Amino acid sequence: MNFVFYLQKKLTQRAKKLLKQLSMQKLFLILTAILLSFNLFSQRNNNVIDEVIWIVGDEAILKSDVEAIIQDAAMRRIPIEGDPYCVFPEQMAIEKLFLHQAAIDSISANESAVIEMADREIDNYVANVGSVAKAEEYQHKTISQMKEEMRERYKNQSVVQQMQQELVKNIEATPAEIRRYFGNVPADSLPTIPAQVELQVLSLRPPIPLTEINRVKEQLREFTERANKTPSDFSLLARLYSEDKGSAIQGGELGFAGRGDYYPEFAAVAFNMQDPNKVSRIVETEVGFHIIQFIERRGDRVNARHILLRPKASSEDKAKGISQLDSIADQIRSNKINFEQAVMRFSQDKNTRMNAGLMMRPDPYTRTITSKFEYQDLPPEIAKIAYDMKVGEVSDAFTMIDQATGNEVITIVKIKSKTPTHKANVKDDYQVLKSILEEKRKAEYLNEWIAKKQKETYISIAPDYRNCDFQHPGWIK
Repeated sequence: MNFVFYLQKKLTQRAKKLLKQLSMQKLFLILTAILLSFNLFSQRNNNVIDEVIWIVGDEAILKSDVEAIIQDAAMRRIPIEGDPYCVFPEQMAIEKLFLHQAAIDSISANESAVIEMADREIDNYVANVGSVAKAEEYQHKTISQMKEEMRERYKNQSVVQQMQQELVKNIEATPAEIRRYFGNVPADSLPTIPAQVELQVLSLRPPIPLTEINRVKEQLREFTERANKTPSDFSLLARLYSEDKGSAIQGGELGFAGRGDYYPEFAAVAFNMQDPNKVSRIVETEVGFHIIQFIERRGDRVNARHILLRPKASSEDKAKGISQLDSIADQIRSNKINFEQAVMRFSQDKNTRMNAGLMMRPDPYTRTITSKFEYQDLPPEIAKIAYDMKVGEVSDAFTMIDQATGNEVITIVKIKSKTPTHKANVKDDYQVLKSILEEKRKAEYLNEWIAKKQKETYISIAPDYRNCDFQHPGWIK
């Protein structure tokens, strides 16, 4: 060990002399080589520190970096295709190329969004393994270290995505290019467009009797009294009773979020709380009734727990609502009122009421908003009803769970259009084909950009990590 210490000291002295003679990049490369030599010496003495396996420009990729990514993938249950010591170093090298360009172009991540996503990821992991202590034991790190590493990864991912979007932002396909490209594609090679449906909905909330509302409030008061006496009981009560299943498994904890992430009534209370040992008054939102426990504030974001209870309509109340909506459906079928007018007069679904009842969703192909749904993307209750209906037909009333609020509602639907499963064509599926061609061109451009950067950037790969089937040729020169 004395000789190792002597060698380190001599190397440091030598590096100081070289600093005056070499640029920072050349110095980095020499120091990396020194580190590699020292690693080899340490290995011979059974004292492995770490290993530089790639160098990309001025950046080193350590074996420990790769192992951390592998461990993270296991934690997040992400399948790994191929040798992880080939796959992940290449991904990290590509990331470094984009990050270097992003620094030149002054592209940065939204820090608050990064912190929120990373903290939620770790909080979910803790919930899955059972406790902070178990998470730290499995990862051999403190919870603070895990969150810091996850934030750094999310930050880099965000910057890389922004850089890629900036590089391809002007790539667009014209109608002529789309017709020409897909006109030369064999019919059996064209994408298959699944069956789609456009539909309108009219929804009512069944009337909730005051006695049921009072029952829910009384139960929340009992929870409040118990948690005010023993604050730690709030988490247990949330796990046992809260009807927000997403947060219930985490003891009601919601994670850090801004005012805009909550219903206004909820935010008004949560953001005025300061004492983690006191439970809020009962708060009513469109999803039900809540009590809140403050945990921590970070700037303009708050972390809190809550317990949600939803008043339930009785069977008699639901039967009355179904009868009322069936009567409205009969009026529509007999042309006494059209569906759009009925929506404006009666519908209580705020997401469709101002749109004549037409359901909308983000289109994964065009990244726009569309009214066309594949059956698998519809709420299951609606998909079951709509599948056998004809265009223009109005359904009988049925009950379903509103996916936005989690509450039970009574609904009728009208089929506006149906498109059967078919091979894509420019006339009917222009936006889909446009998106496919543009995504293809963007991917080609980014591959060309990476190839260009590979030629311009100093790249070195340790011998044991060269025998890989890389996605991008050009790493080894």
